[in-house]
Amino acid sequence: MPFKEGDLVVFADQHGRLHPQHLSSGGCLYTEWGHVKHEAVLGRDPGCTVKTSGGKELFVFYPTVLDYTMKLRRMSTIIYPKDTGIMMMWADIFPGARVLCGGVGSGALLLAVLRQVGPGGQVVAYDVRQDMLDCAADNIKAYFGPTPQLVLKLGSIYEPIEEAGFDRVLLDVPEPWRALETAHSALIPGGIICAYVPSIVQVEDFTRALRRSKAFALIETLEVLVRNWHLEGRSVRPEQRMVGHTGFLTFARKLDRPLARETLTFSEDETRTGQESAENGAASPERREATPAGCFSGGGGPPGPVAGQGGGNRPGQWR
Repeated sequence: MPFKEGDLVVFADQHGRLHPQHLSSGGCLYTEWGHVKHEAVLGRDPGCTVKTSGGKELFVFYPTVLDYTMKLRRMSTIIYPKDTGIMMMWADIFPGARVLCGGVGSGALLLAVLRQVGPGGQVVAYDVRQDMLDCAADNIKAYFGPTPQLVLKLGSIYEPIEEAGFDRVLLDVPEPWRALETAHSALIPGGIICAYVPSIVQVEDFTRALRRSKAFALIETLEVLVRNWHLEGRSVRPEQRMVGHTGFLTFARKLDRPLARETLTFSEDETRTGQESAENGAASPERREATPAGCFSGGGGPPGPVAGQGGGNRPGQWR
């Protein structure tokens, strides 16, 4: 489909560095290699090439969800594509699924979930901060347009909610074990729960709660490491930098039995999270730091280029 005014596109160089733009008849992309007028792209097909005033060749495409995720406006550290991809498969997010999300952030996870469930599914997402909900809503609308299948709600996933009958529950909160009763009530039997946390201490507390509850099985924890390869001429080797730890993913399946609520309260000796996990990087809503205005690189992400994730040195921003 040819490019038209208002389209969201990316100008990319041969090294994968992306420059996102909304096309307009009077618009212009400015780069270190010179500028390109949007008129040079309007009416042409995706995959076309243009040259800047300085002679640099750029490719023009519609952005993928991955491209957009790495460039979206952030008010918090996002869940990166290397983790969301695994979450979609391990949690078996399918077209038409009903998904409950605890913790919204800047909307990166919601982008992946909405793409998976499609227009026939439903996503209900809770966050304790209205500014996070507004940021996520703006980011999602900029990419998908209207999304009637998405419901954003101000509230805590740690408290009881009115909705039920969900196929999947995805948690991006500092203390996911506190959301276990809510998740159990909301999930259908056989449903899958997934929690993303940055600290192994949080993982330990969450898996302990899952086992004590007697209501979940097939508990599994993993982390995702991505290593790209350099292939140029006779030089074939791993890249010198890789995307290492960002967070841990824990999955479990709900059994058709009641929750053992009396076993979910930990003594001070049993839990090591609390202040310790906060001091070691737990992304609590109160500790999330807003990205400075005009900067979309976010905080706490992988350093340097993220090959294959639309990263590079992130020269552009969605505007």
